[in-house]
Amino acid sequence: MKLYYKAGACSLSPHIVLREAGLDFTISKVDLVTKRTEQGESLYQLNPKGQVPTLVLDDGTVLTEGPVIVQYIADQKPDRQLLPEPGSLARYEALEWLNYIATELHRGLSPLFNAKIPDEYKALQREAMSKKFSYLDDSLKNKQFLLGQRFSVADAYLFTMLTWAKVLKFDLSQYKELSGYFERVAARPAVDAALTAEGLK
Repeated sequence: MKLYYKAGACSLSPHIVLREAGLDFTISKVDLVTKRTEQGESLYQLNPKGQVPTLVLDDGTVLTEGPVIVQYIADQKPDRQLLPEPGSLARYEALEWLNYIATELHRGLSPLFNAKIPDEYKALQREAMSKKFSYLDDSLKNKQFLLGQRFSVADAYLFTMLTWAKVLKFDLSQYKELSGYFERVAARPAVDAALTAEGLK
């Protein structure tokens, strides 16, 4: 498999999950301005959406959209227990978290990177995001990870969004549970390896 990524982008989430799953894969860096890979390929030829993450499977099949890609990866190695069993209530809890992170955190943080967005909007958005961080902080009480004591694909996605929050200068230290959670996830060997491979350490 080959994962097309941009350092620190939302593609970090499937990158972490690939390493957690212990699957054989390669990575290819993409310039999202030129839409070219480091090998000179057009990203649009691989993914008409022109976005990362893009995962090309061994048979040439292309998967896009991070929350879907991480589910596919987890299901290739069920023994790693990166997602609860299909049909279980815990599975739906994991999917609930993936959807929350995608629609509330990913969608909420993305505009803050855009220099053309008015400051008034950014201030309102930052206030809204702070409330979401408080919700996450409450949700992590007495838990190691989002689903309890076991790391899941949802944690890879949340960790990625928290790295964005740090880049955007959100003060996460005021959220005790969330701060401890971030450090726990960052210390995982697979996470450390992904950050190192992307030049983020």
